[in-house]
Amino acid sequence: MYLKSKLSKSLITFKGLHFRSKQREKKYLRHKVVVGIGGNLGDVKRRFEHLFVYFKRDKQVELLETSLILQNPPFGFLDQDDFLNSIVVLKTNLQPLEFLDYLMRVEKRFSRERSFANAPRTLDLDIIFFDNRIINHKRLQIPHISWKERESVVIPLLDINL
Repeated sequence: MYLKSKLSKSLITFKGLHFRSKQREKKYLRHKVVVGIGGNLGDVKRRFEHLFVYFKRDKQVELLETSLILQNPPFGFLDQDDFLNSIVVLKTNLQPLEFLDYLMRVEKRFSRERSFANAPRTLDLDIIFFDNRIINHKRLQIPHISWKERESVVIPLLDINL
């Protein structure tokens, strides 16, 4: 069950058992990574719950914190349903490009298909921050190139402790 709150005409937040939670650190993993999660196809809240359980069970990461879930309109390609977005904070020993590959494997596991930019999707995982690093690589830019302009990132980020 989720508690629903309206921020504006087009922005709605949801808080639930696993989304807006903080976990106690248990493992020694070196890198703290902030990941944006999103989707707008199918039962996205349920998929987020499954993702939460997946991250909790996966030995390559430790789930530290989740934000509220934000429902917001799409950008870029507008002829699609609203998105649900959240932030998860993870720890890992993977290096940035290895972690990017890991996230792409997780997306694929959750039936992500890449068709065109800003297309509807089951699950989108974006690295927002990786420690305090700045990375400019052809496959990866950290911090995420447009995180400051996206309500879908900024509002959930305000809900977590970095």
